[in-house]
Amino acid sequence: MSRRMKNFRHLGALVVALALFAAACGDDTTTTTTAAGATTTTAGAVFTPGALGAVTVAPGAPIEIRALQAISGEVSFLGTDQVRGAELAIADFGQVDGHDVNLGTPEDDLCSAEGGQAGAQAIVAQANVIGVLGTTCSGSAAAAAPIISAAGMVMISGSNTSPSLTSDLAGTAGSNWYNGYYRTAHNDLYQGATAARYAFEELGLTKAVAVHDGDPYTEGLATAFANAFTALGGTVTIHAVNKGDTDMTGVLTQVAADAPEFVYFPIFQPEGDFIIQQKGGIAGLETVVWMGADGLITDGFLAIPETAGMYFSGPDLRFGTNASATGTNYDQLVAAYTAAYGEAPTAVFHAHTYDATVLLLTKIQEVAVQDADGTLHIDRQALRDALNATSGFAGVTGSLSCDAFGDCGAETISVIRNDDPTDVAAGKANVVYSFAPGA
Repeated sequence: MSRRMKNFRHLGALVVALALFAAACGDDTTTTTTAAGATTTTAGAVFTPGALGAVTVAPGAPIEIRALQAISGEVSFLGTDQVRGAELAIADFGQVDGHDVNLGTPEDDLCSAEGGQAGAQAIVAQANVIGVLGTTCSGSAAAAAPIISAAGMVMISGSNTSPSLTSDLAGTAGSNWYNGYYRTAHNDLYQGATAARYAFEELGLTKAVAVHDGDPYTEGLATAFANAFTALGGTVTIHAVNKGDTDMTGVLTQVAADAPEFVYFPIFQPEGDFIIQQKGGIAGLETVVWMGADGLITDGFLAIPETAGMYFSGPDLRFGTNASATGTNYDQLVAAYTAAYGEAPTAVFHAHTYDATVLLLTKIQEVAVQDADGTLHIDRQALRDALNATSGFAGVTGSLSCDAFGDCGAETISVIRNDDPTDVAAGKANVVYSFAPGA
């Protein structure tokens, strides 16, 4: 664990203490936080909060949840896509025991540790918030999770994929795992293995390079690919770029010197744009096969002419007739999305965030205790326990079951090939390979 992450742990505890003090001194008359061990009697009912305390929602008051997503900057389209998925899920789910659900104003995770930390601080300062939908980026989650966890809240992401946030899938917690963290996105150990298997077994390539930018998502996925590719019998060299770099000729020259057959670069825009656009000027890369990951499966990147023939790994979006607990399937979700926002989804995790939202609201409804006058008590530990027990939950993305470290996703990964950058929709649908754990 880095010194920086240790500092986040200590800072998270301090922020939570200050937030709870502020809440105790506040004058919120509609929704309150009840400390652990206290007993509240309302309208003849007795409710005793568990170890993490509880949120009490007054009659007529909304249930407060929040979004922590990247809503500004170069990858704002990713966060906006997920906020929209959450909004549609709230509309489809409706009230929880007669109470509306309020998403509030989304906090901006900036796709950075600093953004995740600041956004989490702002959310825990609102002691009546029950759960958080986010973050967009794994680096943001690594900073936000300790703060959200220490406040007794839960956080469910539709797009975080770094193994460090959950586990190594062999029973060992990741370096950035905290109680109360969950995700409906896949674990990148599966995505890395899928990319490696396709390159080695299907394409017959044995010499590869992986490129990351130091972010927990990109570095974790590049490492997962490298480990899986090496285990299959291939050789891999790993290189890194810096976020904000625009001139990629240096790293591309290093890549060419390794004489790879295959390059896997699971990074974001705009750095991904510069790599694919500048590779043509580097001798030795003429016949290399290139693959990006889910962070680059966007309309803007797929439309770049130099992506013709390029491969991408990511969640398998062939959701078919899967129906959410709300009754909505993927075709209906896309139709509602397009009608509400005037455009089709532009990224890949709106359905995963839809599922995360429905899962959160379902579990809130499951554990909520209601008084005769409509007052609602939501125990924070009971909510975590309910999420931990999730098994066979119906989602648009598939059947969701949560393991001990918060991995709840359906986990099916596909590889697509973008043959024609002028037809982005066709590229997204051109699945050439698919892998599901246990299949």
